[in-house]
Amino acid sequence: MALMRTNPLFSELSGVTNRLNRMFGRDDLLEPEVSGVGDWTPAVDILETDHEITIKAELPGVEAKDVSISLDNNVLTLKGERRTEKEIRKENYHRMERACGSFHRSFAIPAFVDSENVKAEFRNGLLTITLPKKDSAKGRSIEVNAA
Repeated sequence: MALMRTNPLFSELSGVTNRLNRMFGRDDLLEPEVSGVGDWTPAVDILETDHEITIKAELPGVEAKDVSISLDNNVLTLKGERRTEKEIRKENYHRMERACGSFHRSFAIPAFVDSENVKAEFRNGLLTITLPKKDSAKGRSIEVNAA
């Protein structure tokens, strides 16, 4: 299964930033103005068995009605939005780390996925998408004959 490439350098830089902030006792040392509104990327796990591929996306604070899933040309796309709870008054917050706004994730799906039988379930902030494999994609045992 083809996955989207990520750059591990960015996660490493984030770790360095956090360590420097703790070392100097400041939370905002290398951060821009703190804001809780903006685009974000949900964490995703992808699992594969002999019979299916499962994608699990963490979407805390998102309602099922605000999520859409599409499968077109072997690309699975998740879109949605996490809305702000109330009007934000910046002076009342000490820190805002939970991002709000829209998200968009796309995954290349192998041709052996049975796109007609894809299922999605949303429960307690966890979106689970099950992509069953076609029967032709499932492995089989081949007997070796001795001559």
